Amino acid sequence: MKTEKSNLQQIIFKNKGAFSFIKAFVAIIFALILGAIILLLMGNNPIEAYSALVQGAFGSKRCFAETLLSTTPLMLGGLAFALAYRCGLFNIGVEGQIAMGGMAAAFLGYSITGLPLIIHLPIVLLGAALMGAVWGAGPGFLKARFGIHEVISTIMLNYIAFKITGFMVSVKGPMKALADEMPASPRILSSAKIIRIWKGTRLHWGILIALVLAVVVYYILFKTRLGYKIRAVGKNRFAAETVGISVPRHFVITMMLSGLLGGLAGGVEICGVHYRLLAAFSPGYGFDSIAVALLGMLNPFGIIFSAFLFGILRSGSILMQAMAGVSKDMVQVISAIIIFFMGMSEPMGKYFTERFTRNKDGNVTKDI
Repeated sequence: MKTEKSNLQQIIFKNKGAFSFIKAFVAIIFALILGAIILLLMGNNPIEAYSALVQGAFGSKRCFAETLLSTTPLMLGGLAFALAYRCGLFNIGVEGQIAMGGMAAAFLGYSITGLPLIIHLPIVLLGAALMGAVWGAGPGFLKARFGIHEVISTIMLNYIAFKITGFMVSVKGPMKALADEMPASPRILSSAKIIRIWKGTRLHWGILIALVLAVVVYYILFKTRLGYKIRAVGKNRFAAETVGISVPRHFVITMMLSGLLGGLAGGVEICGVHYRLLAAFSPGYGFDSIAVALLGMLNPFGIIFSAFLFGILRSGSILMQAMAGVSKDMVQVISAIIIFFMGMSEPMGKYFTERFTRNKDGNVTKDI
């Protein structure tokens, strides 16, 4: 018997954004509960651990600034992953794009001299973004031309990026600072540094750059023809081809834009935090950005909040380890549980909302 959508289905369809928020919130609550159980089994006090986590993220001006500082690259990385995912691409190479963008930013930051900040800094950030775009375009081209899956190519390019940046600042590397024993490049010039906006902290204008780009990505995805075509390819590439959309072309374009955001995240880290290239300056922001994008429901505005949550977890984990004796790796466990519940929410929600339908007489019918 053919049935109509139930009232519950109609409500969910009309309030999709609100229900997406509820699903994310429930996933976080369940993750914290399950994390508390794991902490108990490990012999730790979950209340003490979570209290230390919150204190480490919000306990002082410096702690809150560090939370926002971690939020910035996570937001940019999350936007990079979400943009690719909307086109049906799984960009695991954000970490490598961050590394290459950081390398370009460091080189341009110390090698170009005699320019004022208003000119030098944009050049540095643009160079980082372009390097990331080039690094992202490679997997896009391989996918479009030869059908090579982007997961494989981006993972391989991650390793290549790590080796390149490591070599650049190694003992015989071309970017190694001669007067420094550390594997690091020379420090960038003052004209290439992003100005800090909160006195006594390391928080800089990069957080505003990330927020602006979240709005830009949202506009591109949902208000432009390019965004429509990207989403059409991601929904059904065969249907997109039928209406004249070039799927290979949009694979390359989307991976370039995704890599651009990843490279910019690396540039912002170098110009706003480290001021020089280190062998491993990103503590896994690119990999965490996958979780950030999924928790944010692949929506740029949702990614802002999910990046902030992961910034809280990153910043607070340090004090949680110091005060409660809980390894900061526990934060990775909680993050993984959040994503697990987020993944389960979709099929479970679909099951329960579609199980009940109304027939033409208005009676509730169970579809078995």
